[in-house]
Amino acid sequence: MKSIKILVLIAATSFTTSTFAQHQHGAEASKTAEISTVNIGTINANVSSQINETLVAYYGLKDALVATDASKASAEAKNFLTKLDAIDQSKMTVEQKNTFKPLNEKLSSDAEHINESKDIKHQREHFGDLSANALILVKTFGSNKEDAFVQYCPMVKKSWLSDSKSVKNPYYGNKMLTCGKVTETINKK
Repeated sequence: MKSIKILVLIAATSFTTSTFAQHQHGAEASKTAEISTVNIGTINANVSSQINETLVAYYGLKDALVATDASKASAEAKNFLTKLDAIDQSKMTVEQKNTFKPLNEKLSSDAEHINESKDIKHQREHFGDLSANALILVKTFGSNKEDAFVQYCPMVKKSWLSDSKSVKNPYYGNKMLTCGKVTETINKK
């Protein structure tokens, strides 16, 4: 694969606490992103494939939330965690590992919350942070085998990734199924 020089959104933790986090999780931190340009080099083909499989699992989770199916969202979050855990970090460069590690921790944390909960509202709240970090992962490692579409809901002011240009909102499901718009296309690699 060719060397990739891209905008890397390095996830940084800010210690602001949402009302929900105070109610449910004490002083749990929310996540924000900081932009910097970093060349992470050539991505190993196996790692690229494993990240793509993780993205496909993310789409399954998104679709379960679109369907407002908390049980399925829980199962899909577990599948996402399995795919995320299967990413072979031993085949990454030091720079790639340093970029991946904080993303992995944040993605795992939110997916675990979604997996453990049967409350669709709680799952959707964690999906927002999971989506922000999944977007960083895809943009950083450029491992999507098909075009990925960044979609945005102005009601919750959050984005998500989709494998389709057609907007199906995971934050509201059938209540506001088509609320949102495509804001960016990440071309297949």
